[in-house]
Amino acid sequence: MKFTRVFAFMALAGLAGSAYATNGYFGHGYGMKAKGMAGASTASSDNAFGGANNPASMAFAGNRFDLGVDLFSPIREASNTGGAFGPGTVKSESDSDYFLVPELGYNKMINPNLALGVTVYGNGGMNTNYPALGGAYGNTNLLGGTGNLGVDLMQLVIAPTAAFKVAPNHSIGVSPLLGYQRFKAEGLQGFGVDSNGGTAGGNNLGYDDSFGYGVRVGYLGKITPTVTIGAAYASKMKFDEFDKYSGLFAEQGGFDIPSNYNLGVAWQATPAVKLALDYQRINYSDINSISNPSASANAFGADNGPGFGWDDVKVWKLGVEYTYSPKMTFRAGYSHTNSPIKGDPSCTTSNCAEVTFNILAPAVIEDHVTLGFTHTLVSGNEVTVAYMHAFKNDVSGVRPAPFGGGVDKIQMYQNSLGIQYSWKM
Repeated sequence: MKFTRVFAFMALAGLAGSAYATNGYFGHGYGMKAKGMAGASTASSDNAFGGANNPASMAFAGNRFDLGVDLFSPIREASNTGGAFGPGTVKSESDSDYFLVPELGYNKMINPNLALGVTVYGNGGMNTNYPALGGAYGNTNLLGGTGNLGVDLMQLVIAPTAAFKVAPNHSIGVSPLLGYQRFKAEGLQGFGVDSNGGTAGGNNLGYDDSFGYGVRVGYLGKITPTVTIGAAYASKMKFDEFDKYSGLFAEQGGFDIPSNYNLGVAWQATPAVKLALDYQRINYSDINSISNPSASANAFGADNGPGFGWDDVKVWKLGVEYTYSPKMTFRAGYSHTNSPIKGDPSCTTSNCAEVTFNILAPAVIEDHVTLGFTHTLVSGNEVTVAYMHAFKNDVSGVRPAPFGGGVDKIQMYQNSLGIQYSWKM
């Protein structure tokens, strides 16, 4: 376990402060080629990120090593209007706007039909860091607590992968998923959680970490010379509880990664143009601490205690790839999903707390556009660049009276720019 922990911290060196909240808190894609096509990658086999996308793709990926890093910038803002802060609007913008998110993939063809490899990636995360309001409000934060307000969740997955061609144009693959995550929360005194240990804990306790496991399986098939289909399913990743935050998260500090699946098709429309379409579903309803209603009357930390109130999300991803020359390939993409956070500024029911609680995790993004390219060097190695813009979206809802009333609004937009170097071996 000591070795595992050391490896996890080494791999997380560039993930400090990761805030990859795009499709809920999952990334919009894994590997720069996929990111340049809005994440549409289930039926593609041009990189070594099968452990994150579709394990079966590794049987067709060849010998390669991909190493990349994203500069990710989420801009998050929350406000309250007409509540306990006064008749006007009080706003707070989260600090920490830039994060480095590294990833790597390695694939080795043991023989023409068998590939072994590994993918290491940041699954996602949530990060907010709202400063105290200052001025007439002094050290009070937007949720009525003291000092800075926010959470920091980071998730790393290591996915060793085996893929096998069951026929010349068909493969299956499996990736055991080994997970590490860490979390901290601060400024939550307004929730009634304190800084003690045990069942009362849940605020200003510093980082806690946990380990987990799961599995991803996949299929890829070249059903015609120009059409490829793919499918992958990842089980729920079961993690140890966050003991320090047993009085905050439902199930005594539980925070697993939900099951998810993706289906994809790629069509080589012409020798130079490929189109790819993916559908992904992320089952946030698997996880009580994420999906339980925020306004639950039960105690924080109980199995049925308050959560973030997230819905499952369904993501459509469309990408296009244009091979301009043997040395230059261009990509573009668009994806759409539903915000997992419900909101209604006229809400008068017990569900009104969803937006208030999600000031901590304003994962309201619904639309992304992407651009990218790959330049093949004389050596055969590749340099790939991908850019993503997530359009601003906001959600509003009535704040419950115990938190001061009024109407809360959360909003976010994002940009990312990544580069990847790939060695062909």
